[in-house]
Amino acid sequence: MSDLEQMGVIHGVGLGPGAPDLLSVRADRLVRGARHVAYFRKAGRPGQARRIAEGLLRADAVELPMEYPVTTEIPLSDPRYNECLSAFYAHCTDRLLAVARTGEDVVVLCEGDPFFYGSFMHLHSRLSGIAPVTVVPGIMGMAGAWNATGLPITWGDDVLTVAMATLPEEELVRRIRDTDALVVMKIGRHLPKLRRAVIAAGRADAAWLVEHAAMPGQRVTPLADVDTVTPYFSILLIHGQGRRP
Repeated sequence: MSDLEQMGVIHGVGLGPGAPDLLSVRADRLVRGARHVAYFRKAGRPGQARRIAEGLLRADAVELPMEYPVTTEIPLSDPRYNECLSAFYAHCTDRLLAVARTGEDVVVLCEGDPFFYGSFMHLHSRLSGIAPVTVVPGIMGMAGAWNATGLPITWGDDVLTVAMATLPEEELVRRIRDTDALVVMKIGRHLPKLRRAVIAAGRADAAWLVEHAAMPGQRVTPLADVDTVTPYFSILLIHGQGRRP
């Protein structure tokens, strides 16, 4: 028997956009049965993934919180940012491997889908080939957001663009102007820049902001009516208006 065959499996489990009843049947089974449960969180906070799983974990579950060393304290352009996070993900990988080498499985709780802008991707790339790893898809946060508006995001041949509000303003203007339907994530303190880009692209009247989609406190507001800094879990939407019967 090979070393891999003797190891426990590390499962990256997508929990969906925020509501516990939006987990898949497979995700629910794995989360409820897990003896070892890992999840990312900001220091001093329980973490969104852990909040979604509240009430699902078995009483004797061993929890492995993985606390980000930085979030916004160091600019993304600063070389120290990548150095710090690279060391962090390497440490998290070692912690998961230590459990898997005992033959025990580990469930890593992931917001949304593990392979869609998620932190688990950085573990997966380090674990592949040295430990058994599986991924359980989850409903993405942006799907929760456009469903919260009660309107389809795309019709017919509409092109959907997903952009980050961290992009330069001129790049945002181009992306917003050149697509049919739009999702913008990672807004927060970038709201003023994003608003200017939406206006410059001539699409201010079509833009919506969804806060805490599929979570307690969900709110759907026309962008024109938003005048405060948005929380982390905010998504901007512009719905496509394409071909339909």
